[in-house]
Amino acid sequence: MKRIFATLSLLFVLSQNQAQSVYHFEEGLAVGPCHQYGREALYTDQLAYQLYKGTLKPQEGSVLLADVKAGEVKWKKVKADSTYRFRGDAFSNGYVYLTYDSPKEQAAILTITGQDMIFLNGVPRGGDMYRYGWMHLPVLLKKGKNEIYARVARFGRFGGITANLAFPTKPVSINTEDLTISDVVPGFKNDSLWTGIVVSNTTKKALTGLEMKTIVAGKEIVTKLPSIPAMSFRKVGVLVDGSGVTGTGKNEVVINLLQNGKATDQAKIAIQSVEAGKQYSRTFVSELDGSVQYYAVSPQIKGNSTERPALFFSVHGAEVQAISQARAYKPKDWGVLVAPTNRRPRGFNWEDWGRMDALEVLSIAKKQYNPDPTRIYLTGHSMGGHGTWFLGATYPEKWAAIAPSAGYPTLAAYGSHDGVIPDSAGSPVEAMLLRASNPSNVLALTSNYKSLGVYVAHGDADRTVPVTYARQMRDILGKFHRDFSYYEHIGGEHWYGDISVDWPPIFSFFNWHFIPQDTTVTSIDFKTANPGISSTMRWAGVHQQVNALKYSQIKLTSSKKDLRIDGTTENVALLSLDLAAFAPGSNLKIILDGQTPVEYEVKGGETIYLKKDGSWKMAGAPAATEKNASRSGTLKDAFRNRMVYVYATGGTADEKAWAFEKATFDAESWYYRGNGAVDIVADKDFDPQQFKDRGVILYGNKTTNLAWDKVLKNCPVTVTNGKIDVGGKQYAGNDLATYFIYPRSDSKTASVTVISGTGKLGFQAANANQYFSGGSGFPDLMIFSADMLKNGIKEVKMSGFFGNDWSVEKGEFVEQ
Repeated sequence: MKRIFATLSLLFVLSQNQAQSVYHFEEGLAVGPCHQYGREALYTDQLAYQLYKGTLKPQEGSVLLADVKAGEVKWKKVKADSTYRFRGDAFSNGYVYLTYDSPKEQAAILTITGQDMIFLNGVPRGGDMYRYGWMHLPVLLKKGKNEIYARVARFGRFGGITANLAFPTKPVSINTEDLTISDVVPGFKNDSLWTGIVVSNTTKKALTGLEMKTIVAGKEIVTKLPSIPAMSFRKVGVLVDGSGVTGTGKNEVVINLLQNGKATDQAKIAIQSVEAGKQYSRTFVSELDGSVQYYAVSPQIKGNSTERPALFFSVHGAEVQAISQARAYKPKDWGVLVAPTNRRPRGFNWEDWGRMDALEVLSIAKKQYNPDPTRIYLTGHSMGGHGTWFLGATYPEKWAAIAPSAGYPTLAAYGSHDGVIPDSAGSPVEAMLLRASNPSNVLALTSNYKSLGVYVAHGDADRTVPVTYARQMRDILGKFHRDFSYYEHIGGEHWYGDISVDWPPIFSFFNWHFIPQDTTVTSIDFKTANPGISSTMRWAGVHQQVNALKYSQIKLTSSKKDLRIDGTTENVALLSLDLAAFAPGSNLKIILDGQTPVEYEVKGGETIYLKKDGSWKMAGAPAATEKNASRSGTLKDAFRNRMVYVYATGGTADEKAWAFEKATFDAESWYYRGNGAVDIVADKDFDPQQFKDRGVILYGNKTTNLAWDKVLKNCPVTVTNGKIDVGGKQYAGNDLATYFIYPRSDSKTASVTVISGTGKLGFQAANANQYFSGGSGFPDLMIFSADMLKNGIKEVKMSGFFGNDWSVEKGEFVEQ
């Protein structure tokens, strides 16, 4: 086989006070199409399948596979252009293969842009699909040939990829390219500002005993840092004391990285001090994962008014920073505008953890600015227009009015880099998998807009998000909504200046909308697909479903005069009613679905529960051991509560290596997608009390991972080498993989997500982590063989949802 070498460019660049040589890859092989990843649990990858099987042999002109549509898919030679970028059709939905002959075993920093992920000598590592250029991967090159397979999506032929290796002179270093930093704001507490900064470890051992000392304007502060795994990096939270800053403008911050008190690296960054009344950024430590995040603010114009301000909540578009979103709005005299981040400029399309970021920032904004609780409004542009449609439909009780601008309603129709959510299924198994995506279907939730004012704005010449999306929503709303306005900007493209978002009629529309007191609302029409995402509307709540992730709907009316609550339900197993509107001593009749009335004497201000067990009966709140609004699945739900990744140290050498490598790969992907950071802990070092009530992501199986019995006591799913047992149903083989979620047995709030397999090939099949793709649907449980990478859906053995008691017997599963 002809070896593919890149030309060594001995360039010397200055990076954080250290000189390093950089090797640019200039030649390689490419092949495609050969994979299909998207916004669902299913995926196929012919190259990865052959890599795992040990049959992959890239060579110019050789055939990787014979495809029905594409014919023979062959390896082709590719060369980089003068900017070291590989382009072309040869690797659309495919891979680029690169090699590097290393004269010795050595550490390096691998940077490849434009790829979704890579395999380096068979090990998966994080991607840089949006070409940011700061995804620098510490790697250990072996002596001799090192092989890289860079996976490229369908857009790869347009932007292409670049690839280089850098050889640092320092084993531990600070990288300042991807900062999360606060502004110094007059009138605020500025002595403990959190900053997110990347620390890289190119050694074979985990770094411990780390501290970061920052100095600005004569003020010094030291922060203890978490450990950094071997050959990895982590974005850490560091405190900056900005209380000594005077005046406005940039201020130099000196950063010193210390290990056991000894300096290992130094860098300088700038912190901005803003003028009073100007837009600014503020950071916070997220309860989701303990990472540093930020939000941006366009402050209220100060006046003599003593009224509490309105709160305008604005969600940004793809590739738009939150601070840029805030700067598009002129300050208002009657409210403050707050823009969350979605965790990244692309993040999660305001779904999944983007949704959680929005809720977290909304809570912070309410505490910080003490707005009028009846005057909270939601708006956004482009992807933020989708976010407005989605957050408005999912949490209708939180807003007085919403105003999507240039938005698309669903990821099933529009999508993005990760593709679209499929809108139909080809088999019962796929239908079960796609049910997990139901919370993303805005079109199914449009009845939730009834309680909101809705202002739709769109440019009629928009070629990025066509105006047909706005017209679609106008036509839907027109059939039932009594309070919406619609505006097309003649000649307006996707962005036609700041008035694309800061449009005076939107704020005039907002100004006459208010959130009513719950006790004054007499009619509720509410729909949800997952009570764990959205469960309540005013005085009613859906806590458990009959069929998980099918749509649940309640239509209720209350009458204080007649002392009645009447209504209908659909797919509701457990319902709550807040009776604050009724006077103590009232003899209330509750008539649901035309059944015999449930009579209840009101004590005063209580919330009652009714359970449907053939007929509606009084019940208690769901137990912590049951599915409830705080812990209801699906697979992604454990990725919160400051989750910790726990990897196996038992089993064969290959199984041990896989667990740590997969945890590292997921940590890198989480960092890139969600600006996140996680603790990665070996099973033998996992103390449940030390990590109390934290989400656990467990890598390995009951045979290999010592933490299994600590957090999965009484779990009906058992995975061992060679076998998966699900409530007595057994699947045998060494090539099986599974993803599932189950309540953490020693916690009332946290869950465990298990990434597991029955052997080396099964573990490898579980490598794909498109569960980090916004809107992708994963059920409570999915079992599949490694052959799914080649043959698709027919290799999924089982999928579905546990019952409300987290049992298999009362759950709903399909097999094939």
